Amino acid sequence: MNPNDMEAYRKQLSEWKMKTVIVLKGQQLLGEWYESGKDSIGALYSCTKSILSALIGIAIDKGFLNSVEEPITDYLEHPPEISEALSQITIKHLLTMTPGFDWPDFDKPYKAFKAAQDPIKFVFEQPLISEPGTAFAYNSGGSHLLSAILTNAVGMPALSFAKDYLFGPLGFHSARWMERGGINEGGTGLYLYGKDLARIGSLFAKNGRFDNKQLLSSAWVESSTKLHHRGLLQYEPPIYGGYGYHWWHSPESHNGQCDCYFAFGHGGQYLLVAPEHELVIVIRKQVTKRNDAIWSRQLLFEHLIPASIEKKSSSQA
Repeated sequence: MNPNDMEAYRKQLSEWKMKTVIVLKGQQLLGEWYESGKDSIGALYSCTKSILSALIGIAIDKGFLNSVEEPITDYLEHPPEISEALSQITIKHLLTMTPGFDWPDFDKPYKAFKAAQDPIKFVFEQPLISEPGTAFAYNSGGSHLLSAILTNAVGMPALSFAKDYLFGPLGFHSARWMERGGINEGGTGLYLYGKDLARIGSLFAKNGRFDNKQLLSSAWVESSTKLHHRGLLQYEPPIYGGYGYHWWHSPESHNGQCDCYFAFGHGGQYLLVAPEHELVIVIRKQVTKRNDAIWSRQLLFEHLIPASIEKKSSSQA
């Protein structure tokens, strides 16, 4: 599928329930396609997590947070009887989905968490069943704790902080973010235009620089997108990958095309960055059956990436 002429594939893209496809390489827009004919604001679902990770990085860069090694108890009110156990959990453990809470795969407590009157209290009521930093369990509750930590550290909700330090400097068209009790949802709830989401990818592809300004330290870009835990590298079909700081990490040996990292949202939403090729791809898809998310992956790794990168031949390797 040629990114330069995606309209020629409208029938296929429509059958796969695609809504937005944007392909950037360096400074060049290789192609864009919109189901409605133009870009629009839409839900990111769990791609929200990767944007929140960037905001945590900015908060550290600006000195609002000291480091990812700080215990979460420094920022969150918690039951004193479990203070000692919770104090072993750091910001890094939340970012890598390894805090140790009993949170069955794949985010199964999410509905109960969403329905809870006090979502932070709900997370703290879950038993700690593994040593922090060891077991990976995809946990949107932990992401919400990160949003609460950010809010307490910077003195404003995540959306306000983002508008000041990320969305505003990047020139975003608009942004909405659902909130609970003054705290923006950490695991989901962010709504952006497709092109604005692509700007986040470009920022990371350029090691945190935009318009000659360093909005995010290159050290954070590197540390947040590298492999910190094997995560779901063994999952079949290979939709996911290993895990960084709320970014999925997928080496060429895993996906068959290139080293990359990506934000992934429910139903097949993607923001993918392949740094070596300066490639950024945004896919937004209508949410249908869970297994239909594989269509987004097929579009990425069987069509768009192969058409957008020059792979080394065996004689060049």
